[in-house]
Amino acid sequence: MAKTVNYGDMNFALKNGINMPAVGLGTYRLNTQELMFQTIDYALASGYRLFDTAPDYGNEKFMRDAFKQLLPKYGLTRKELFITSKLSVHSKGGKFISKAFERSLENLGLDYIDMYLVHFPGPPNSDSRSTKNETLRAESWMAITKLYDESKVNAIGVSNFTLRHLMQLTEIMAIGPMVNQIEWHPYYYQLEMLQYCCDHNIRLQGYYSFGGLSHGHKALMEDPVVKKIAHIYQSTTAQVLLVWALQRGIAVIPKSTNLCHMQQNKNLNFRLAEKDLNALDALSINNRKYGWDPTGIA
Repeated sequence: MAKTVNYGDMNFALKNGINMPAVGLGTYRLNTQELMFQTIDYALASGYRLFDTAPDYGNEKFMRDAFKQLLPKYGLTRKELFITSKLSVHSKGGKFISKAFERSLENLGLDYIDMYLVHFPGPPNSDSRSTKNETLRAESWMAITKLYDESKVNAIGVSNFTLRHLMQLTEIMAIGPMVNQIEWHPYYYQLEMLQYCCDHNIRLQGYYSFGGLSHGHKALMEDPVVKKIAHIYQSTTAQVLLVWALQRGIAVIPKSTNLCHMQQNKNLNFRLAEKDLNALDALSINNRKYGWDPTGIA
């Protein structure tokens, strides 16, 4: 097996020149102070520097307290971290966004956020079909670009946007999204989305890299194709799935609270042959989505 640069140590350049770690840590469901502290302790020891949170996870303050204690332990400074947070799915948009952002700053104990995303293209409830959602997205994006212009955030983007939502935004705004954070794995491979983002210099960042594993769905991790490729490269199935995304230029934020798994998810010093990439691409025939489905948002 040919060795190459470790993807776990790579950065991806965003369209504004900001470097974003290719591999970060997702913190969804890290909902106690103790769990957050232990997980970030493990993560910093393993070399993670990008940490993804959101107000809707209810753990921004836990992250703040963990970093306050752990950065000195590892001799790190704030500037060496890349912190992502998001505009709540319950945001009413417009004038409320500045307050929501300031609340996240306060919760995180920061004076700036590295990347701020619109968490969802609309309310995941009975209002999802409202034609006002497109207007709300535009207003929200204009407010976020203002935060960017004021240097309160280094990079801005969206999350869970479909191709339709993304096209609506990029075609009317002077500053388009730098990142679209979406569910991304071989069972839910969106070629048109990938091509559009490549054409418009939008970096994709994938979550749920292991399918629905965090919800007990093991089909992808136990798929015969994935297991066969893992055997060929003497790697874990998780490593294969992460490298598959990274070789396509897609950043990843796998979540784990297990030290061994975290280290493995950062130790990605192999490349998949084109035939193996294609074999994983072909698993998209399953068309299986595990997370929020934004396709019904008008």
